[in-house]
Amino acid sequence: MVDDLTEKISRRRFLGAAAATAAGVMIVKPGAVRGSAANSAVRLGILGCGGRGTAVGTGFVDNTNTRVVALADLFADQLEAGRKHFDEHQQAKGYAAIDSSQLFQGPKAYEQIAASKELDFILVTTPPYFHPHHLETVVAAGRHVYCEKPVAVDVPGAKRVIRIGEKAQGKLSLEVGFQIRKAPPHVELVKRIHGGALGKIGCGLAYYYCGHIDRPEWPSASPEEKRLRNWVWDRTLSGDIIVEQNIHVIDMCNWTLQGHPEYAVGGGGRKLRTDAGDCWDNFNVVFTYPEHVQVSFGSTQFDDPAFDAAARFFGTKGSSEVHYDYRVSIVGAEPWDAGLGPAQGSSQFSAAGTFKGSLDQSDAEKQKWFVESITGGEFHNQAAQGAESALSAMLGRTAAYTGKVVTWDELMKSEEVYDPNIDISKFA
Repeated sequence: MVDDLTEKISRRRFLGAAAATAAGVMIVKPGAVRGSAANSAVRLGILGCGGRGTAVGTGFVDNTNTRVVALADLFADQLEAGRKHFDEHQQAKGYAAIDSSQLFQGPKAYEQIAASKELDFILVTTPPYFHPHHLETVVAAGRHVYCEKPVAVDVPGAKRVIRIGEKAQGKLSLEVGFQIRKAPPHVELVKRIHGGALGKIGCGLAYYYCGHIDRPEWPSASPEEKRLRNWVWDRTLSGDIIVEQNIHVIDMCNWTLQGHPEYAVGGGGRKLRTDAGDCWDNFNVVFTYPEHVQVSFGSTQFDDPAFDAAARFFGTKGSSEVHYDYRVSIVGAEPWDAGLGPAQGSSQFSAAGTFKGSLDQSDAEKQKWFVESITGGEFHNQAAQGAESALSAMLGRTAAYTGKVVTWDELMKSEEVYDPNIDISKFA
């Protein structure tokens, strides 16, 4: 089974659009299905009404013909905050308030929103530990799904997501939140690299340096509730910073190098952060990709250093540089520059419009692409891609935790299950 799953990831069987003619497809054509222009929006349900769920849901409303019609959350206050936000935000588009029957709260909220017949797709933005189970529930209910990264926090969870992807193939769009892959300057850069602009790539450098993520104190909450509310500090709920946050630049490396690392060695620790959690505050890992391409990776999450997330690659014909907010370029035999400048430039680089930062259009482009897949029947299935990037981050995490060289094959044999040992039924 392990070998079979590894082969499936390596061959990327589930990447790209699925054929719309496959059995059991659910194509949403809003105007035809629901008649009037006022009701023509694709209907979105949000599972997890925290900051990320609210931000991404708002993006769908602003960037696509989407209307938020249902909300679900473990906590009543977050559910109410989400309802208030979207009722006010959508009023400008003439949308009615979210019906109270489509507000689901408590430990069974994920099942209730998945069973709702009033929506077309669900955005999953719960703590990463819950992603495999919530994703499986949504897919089993026959709903298109946009799942935030990472898809899992441990190897068994990632394998479970691959199996979920198999069941969804050709029937539903299953998207994972790696919006960088739709950012116009990043897309152009990777296209040029794949076209040979760097020649034979010898090595790379990637990093994600950022400050501490502040969270409220929740003085009246129980220890379990505090962990759930501040899950980004909790290793078993988040996967640690390399899996939960740094995964974006690791995914950029996989995308650029068209594969996953074969082995890794690294270190790191928890030296400077003082929050109540157990996540590390720095990682330093060397990933070795096929053809012995080594990528040095580093990350921080403490205090308030200057933020930068980037990846660089060096080849026989030149080198590339890509940052979150500014320079995206190639120097060498085939030079190219996105025109973003050292910090705040602007460019007419893409037909998608003018941008000042390299990621300015990433969310909008990703959201449009996803919604169009639903309405047009060109379904996307990113389960294997999402699992591959999560596993790549887990490879680095395992190498750093153990201080040993860890191979991909060794990682794939892991049966370690991350369990926060929290009884969420207490929050009914």
